[in-house]
Amino acid sequence: MPEFTLYFAPGTCARVAMIALEEAGIAFESRVVRFVKGEHRSPEYLALNPAGKVPCLLVDGEPLTENVAILTWLARSYPDANLLPLTGEPWHDARLLAQLVWCASTLHPLVTRIRIPHFFCDLPDGPERVYEMGTQAMRLHIAPAEQRLAGQPWMLDRWSVLDAYIFWIWFRITDAGFDDSDFPRLADHYRRMLERASVQAALTREAQGQAELEREGVAFVPPPVSPRSNEQTR
Repeated sequence: MPEFTLYFAPGTCARVAMIALEEAGIAFESRVVRFVKGEHRSPEYLALNPAGKVPCLLVDGEPLTENVAILTWLARSYPDANLLPLTGEPWHDARLLAQLVWCASTLHPLVTRIRIPHFFCDLPDGPERVYEMGTQAMRLHIAPAEQRLAGQPWMLDRWSVLDAYIFWIWFRITDAGFDDSDFPRLADHYRRMLERASVQAALTREAQGQAELEREGVAFVPPPVSPRSNEQTR
């Protein structure tokens, strides 16, 4: 069996890959990247992931980065885990992967503008405006997920890693004060995801990593931006 190591940071999109690994029943080591200490910019980590981001999955020492690539590789390598219903038919698989890319390239960038808007503008009122525009765009672009969940419990006709990605996105934006009142099905999807054993296992790993960072005094706490996020601590 290959040896797996997942580099992650608590609360980040590495949670998506972690859930996939847990769902597939793959034994793996998880290592926390200490962003506050600049480990993501160290020569050692950049040799694994030149982007200096998480997740980074080592498979027998070889790095694989980017959630879409990691999730697709896991789905193809462990088909019995039913992570993604890939069939090998080009058109079907392309349309399926388009949905993962939608999470990664359309929704995910909006998450960062909602959760850490101060990274995108340093003008006095800039972060607030970035947050406002990010939430407006998110309401538009996440609406198809709410509509799809009106007729089925999961994003596809059964659970898949697409649900893991939507789960993380919903966690991140509501944690930053995003108004969820118009998205009851996404809120219900989130609650049901919390009941899955793979999600619980991933959250336990994250909690252990967060405790480790807090003991060392290097936990990342972004400043509040929106009125609803003033009491947020993550």
